[in-house]
Amino acid sequence: MQCSASLDVLFLLDGSYSIGKGSFERSKHFAGKLCDALDIRPDRVRVGMIQFSSTPHLEFPLDSYLTKQEVKDRIKRTVFRGGSTETGRALKYILRKGFPGGRNSSVPEVLIIISDGKSQGSTTVPAMQVKERHITVFAVGIKFPRWEELQVLASEPTDQHVFFAGDADDAANGLYSTLTGSVCSATAPGCKVESHPCERRTLETVKELAGNYVCWKGSKQPNAVRASLCPFYRWKRVLIKHPSRCFRTVCPEPCDSQPCQNGGTCVPEGLDKYRCLCPVGYGGDIHCAPKLSLECGVDLLFLMDSSAGVTLEGFLRYKAFLKRFLQAVMGRDSPMNVGVAQYDNNVRIPIEVGQHTDALSFMKSIDALNFSGGGTLTGRALRYVAQHGFRSTPVFADVQDDLPRVVVLLTDSRSQDPVAEAAKYARDRGLFLIGVGSSFVRAELAEVTGNPKQTIVYSDPQDLFNRIPELQRRICGVDSPEGCQAQSLDLAFAVDASAGVGLENFLWLRDFVRNSRLHFGINRDVTQIALVVYGSQPHTVFALDTHTSNSALLQAIDQAPFLGDSASAGSALLHIYGDVMTVQKGARPGVNKVVVVLTDGGGMEDAATPAQQLRDNGILVFVVVIGDAQRDTLLRVAGSPNYLVHISSYEDLQYYQDLIIERICEEAKSPVNLCKPNPCMNQGICILRPGGYRCECHGWEGPHCESRVLRGDSLRSAVLPPHSHVQRSSTGLWHFSRAPRHTKRH
Repeated sequence: MQCSASLDVLFLLDGSYSIGKGSFERSKHFAGKLCDALDIRPDRVRVGMIQFSSTPHLEFPLDSYLTKQEVKDRIKRTVFRGGSTETGRALKYILRKGFPGGRNSSVPEVLIIISDGKSQGSTTVPAMQVKERHITVFAVGIKFPRWEELQVLASEPTDQHVFFAGDADDAANGLYSTLTGSVCSATAPGCKVESHPCERRTLETVKELAGNYVCWKGSKQPNAVRASLCPFYRWKRVLIKHPSRCFRTVCPEPCDSQPCQNGGTCVPEGLDKYRCLCPVGYGGDIHCAPKLSLECGVDLLFLMDSSAGVTLEGFLRYKAFLKRFLQAVMGRDSPMNVGVAQYDNNVRIPIEVGQHTDALSFMKSIDALNFSGGGTLTGRALRYVAQHGFRSTPVFADVQDDLPRVVVLLTDSRSQDPVAEAAKYARDRGLFLIGVGSSFVRAELAEVTGNPKQTIVYSDPQDLFNRIPELQRRICGVDSPEGCQAQSLDLAFAVDASAGVGLENFLWLRDFVRNSRLHFGINRDVTQIALVVYGSQPHTVFALDTHTSNSALLQAIDQAPFLGDSASAGSALLHIYGDVMTVQKGARPGVNKVVVVLTDGGGMEDAATPAQQLRDNGILVFVVVIGDAQRDTLLRVAGSPNYLVHISSYEDLQYYQDLIIERICEEAKSPVNLCKPNPCMNQGICILRPGGYRCECHGWEGPHCESRVLRGDSLRSAVLPPHSHVQRSSTGLWHFSRAPRHTKRH
């Protein structure tokens, strides 16, 4: 809030010895705070300052500094002068000189006196004369002021013109409130001036009786004295509190209406704006609407561990997780049916699949679930839900809906009975199993699901809630093809083969590349894969256009050599930019391009600039690091936390493969700039055209400027749509036709 009006404001700052240097600094701070309540600029509020003690001294006139920051900086540089407190003389100076640099009473004038009110001369007459000139006077007490004098100095009503500098924010609000009622523009909508009780404090010296002492007094009789008791007084400084009323402008907070839904936190930004900090799974709009939705139709059963192994705290965490998940994904028209089972020694299904159609009634049923304790018989529970978990759904009726049946196991304790055979029994019955648990039960979850990619492992309790989007993807991915079999993609792996990684760990990295190939349709029209290993120098194992089948790729990956010297990821990325992701080596214009770096984090110091060069040319850099490494360095290489995956050990690499492939597939769906990277060779210039591009060649010819012109210098250009066929006629002209796109049915 600030007062915006044509206004001249003059600070009269007490710089006497009774104030002292410490309180003078507080006065300066307070003056700066008051400036925050003023719209300081040439055509609105102008500010000047006079410091007074024995004599008044002009610090700066009103026309010297014309911005708020300039005024505040100049106030900070004001130097304490010292002397006696001659407030009356300072007021007479203003009566004689006016407001230095002001606009000659053509605009309202405001005088703000900051003093302890302990003047060594009378202030009554000069104060009255100042106010008679229609100057609005505010008196601000500093230290322990003499309030009676400040009330004499201030304009009427005094309770709206007298403040205490110790409550800087409150006093600044009070100044704004008083000015709003007279010269400032109206308050913001919904704001109003309110009075509230406050205190005026000061130190006063009082005389108090200390006791009676024997004293000797004279007598009317000559040469006679008599003993008597005489009172003894002492002077004492006492803190005196005077009740008063203060005024402030109160505006409604933008967060008062609690606009953020679903547990979002409202953060005010100014008088009328706010933003919502949304929990994971929310943020579909500014008010934290659910941003996830299970657009896939499934019959979904949560199998929740309620045994003593998860403890009451863990059970309550699972209930909160279920509620958060349902709020995020369960809409009015959701095509899914959801139920909840819980188990320990026994299995119960308190919420049948499809029993609830709205999230509110579902969450009430979740609240009613009770912790039971007991043993952890996960195998028995899996067999039970395979037989009885979906009886309420049409799967068991005469008319089947053919919806996939998904069981999400929530557990944090190892089973006390075998799970492998029971899990196989459930999978053979057509159930898709997804395991959610801590790293403590990772191996058992993989055994239950039969696929490490169907396990979701969280590192700490809060991380469980961060896994909601991943769980949503897993549920909706149970009946869809893995990987991105039908996506066009040019993919290059850069594998660290240095001594820092070691031969044994290099084999883990090589296996990761071997397994990754299965997620892609390998041929000229869909996905092409290149492999580069690097130590101090890079080595291309095979280029993008070398192999056109998965079997050929498998044999070639197994031939990738371990180099064993120092690592330089920067040279590897430069090599990929200049010698792998090029049209000459099979890179296709109009196709997304991704580089995946597999490393232990060594030799990354020189990689940030080449990685940025790749990104500038439309090539995503994805960094997978195993072990301890400098995150800041790796983040500069990846360019974003979304493209950096940190894994604790090489053995755990397999568990992250699905996540990494998902990220790569998402990138394969993003829009493509046909001219990035430049498909034109030999310094040809790529020019975008509707539906394609053309290469402008100098001294070269061909669709990509690949052939040197033998006679003379000529300028030729060819227009290419993506995935086009090129032919040359007998007349020497180039003809281009779009090739049919490859589609694969699943």
